[in-house]
Order: sequence, then C-alpha cells, then structure tokens
Amino acid sequence: MLSVVLYEPEIPWNTGNIGRTCVAAGAELHLVGPLGFKLEGKELRRAGLDYWPKLKLHRHPDWESFSRGRAPLFFFSAHAARPFWEADLREGYAVFGRESTGLPRELMDPARTFAIPMEPGVRSLNLSTAAAIVLYESVKQLRNS
Repeated sequence: MLSVVLYEPEIPWNTGNIGRTCVAAGAELHLVGPLGFKLEGKELRRAGLDYWPKLKLHRHPDWESFSRGRAPLFFFSAHAARPFWEADLREGYAVFGRESTGLPRELMDPARTFAIPMEPGVRSLNLSTAAAIVLYESVKQLRNS
C-alpha cells in the first residue's frame, strides 16, 4: 500500500484530515522535518477526530533520515508535467510538500514527479484534498491489479 509523506507540513487541520484519510484507506502517514504545529494541538485533534489514535504515524526529524533506503518515492507538485495516473501507485511513498511552498526542487526526482491535472488558472489544490486523490488512486490500482 502507498504511504503518505508530508514534508514539513505547516497547517494542523490539513495534517489531521490526511491522517483521518490514511486511517480510512489503511495507509501509513510519515511526517518529515520540523512541523509548523505541535502534534498535541487541539486543531490537529479536531481534524483527526477519534481516528487519530488509530493512525500508523511515523515521525522523522529530517529528509535524510526519512528517505534513506525508502523506495519508490513519488513526488507531487503543481508544477509537474506528468499526470499522477501515469504512476504505478500500488506501493511506495507519495511525498507532498509544505502548504506554502511545496517541495524543494532539489528533493524531487523529475522522473518520479507527478501532478494532479487542473484547469488553467488554478494554482493548487488543498494539501489534504491532493493527498486523498492520490491515496485513493492507489487504492483503485491495488484493487484492479
């Protein structure tokens, strides 16, 4: 199953929503680097509801400690050219960046970077929406394989 990776997330309710989605889909959530909030915060608990204790959560202090030996990594960026449905998402790690700036270019492998197609003029999707779209594409691919 695909795991969701949030690189330096900034907004607690997005992380809470993504955690709840991971529980619903049976996926793990990895939080990488400094967070823009405390894991004990009330906003995170509200968004995660009573699902948060059921979450398979992993914390990593930085990118190096997370990425070492993990594959395949799939990077998601609004600036990528290839649509996400071209990726085999049945297993691996879906990596999403900060809400304000996305993923640093130096972390992304261009051959493994994908976008969720959007209409012209739309800058980006909410992080929790993007993670849910990609995660459930993974669920679909697993069930159809």
